[in-house]
Amino acid sequence: MSQSDLSLKSDLPVKYHATRKFRLGLVINPYAGIGGAMALKGSDGADIRSKALAAGAEKKANLRTQTALEVFAHLKEIVQVYTASGEMGEDVCKALGFETHIVYQPHSTQTEAEDTENTVKALVEQDVDLLLFAGGDGTARNVCSVIPEILPALGIPAGVKIHSGVYAITPKAAGRVVENLLRGEIVSLDDAQVMDIDEVAFREGKVRARQYGAMRIPAELHYVQAVKNGGKEVEELVLADIAAHVIEMMDDELFIMGSGTTVAAVMEEMGLDNTLLGVDVIQHQELLAADLNATELLNMISEKECKLVITLIGGQGHIFGRGNQQLSPAVIRAVGRENIILVATKSKLQALNGRPLLADTGDEQLNAELAGLLPVITGYHDQVLYPVAEPV
Repeated sequence: MSQSDLSLKSDLPVKYHATRKFRLGLVINPYAGIGGAMALKGSDGADIRSKALAAGAEKKANLRTQTALEVFAHLKEIVQVYTASGEMGEDVCKALGFETHIVYQPHSTQTEAEDTENTVKALVEQDVDLLLFAGGDGTARNVCSVIPEILPALGIPAGVKIHSGVYAITPKAAGRVVENLLRGEIVSLDDAQVMDIDEVAFREGKVRARQYGAMRIPAELHYVQAVKNGGKEVEELVLADIAAHVIEMMDDELFIMGSGTTVAAVMEEMGLDNTLLGVDVIQHQELLAADLNATELLNMISEKECKLVITLIGGQGHIFGRGNQQLSPAVIRAVGRENIILVATKSKLQALNGRPLLADTGDEQLNAELAGLLPVITGYHDQVLYPVAEPV
């Protein structure tokens, strides 16, 4: 992320008011970076932390987290923070006046890797929109080991070793990405590597780095795509890119193809007939059934792995309830929120002027379950986060 990309526009209105409160998950490794000033080349291990404290080292992870949270503290009325007790998040959140919910209590004052992992597991159960974590590469490894692939996460740099691509360039930069989300701006999703080095070897002057996985991170806004002409999206090329991304995702599951021109472009790319105002089912890029009603659709997908490809219907940003009533509450529940593939051009999203997407399924409980941030495929390997409104 470049500093210029993260500059703020003070005249932007707050847009997240139209949805439920933003659920921010936070976990802090209080001992992150404690070995740096003492030239211990890392902070992993209880013996290293004890040695650093005995030498007069100060814990600075909370201070760096505070720097990040202060960037969007003026928006705290639309944020709920879920975190662990004490130095793992509670202290800094309450000091800044955030609505704070404690989901985990560490067993001892000196926290360990398992405390980070247990906190993340508890945060996942709270259905947070974004996980913010403060630490170094060791903390990123802990988070990566337990976080679901679909949950966006972003690191506040606080450790000695920061080789992983999941961290913002500065604590303030991390705060600005969160503020962009709260303001309703389109924030891109990237897959970033989690890297770490062998601290024992590093203390002997040897650098042995390896990749431990990847996490989905919210990044600064990417307006420029490879399919641009004069700074504007060329719709045919963008739709082809979106189609290529969706087709690449297809494996053995059934794919329910919703209505609308964006979904039609995916079908066209596969050379399949499409029901523009209806719902089709495909598998292995072959058409199995066309223009199904809700009952037929539910019977066909019952107890089968499936994904649902939809786009925005109507000028108000509806994803359900406008022209696709075949996607009944029972069908949507059978598919599962995590298997909804939302596709749209960035121009189509920008035309909403910051308004959230809408789900009008006819089932208020389901509408509430669908609320929150959803990834939207906007090109080939190009996704953004966009909010779905809480029922009103």
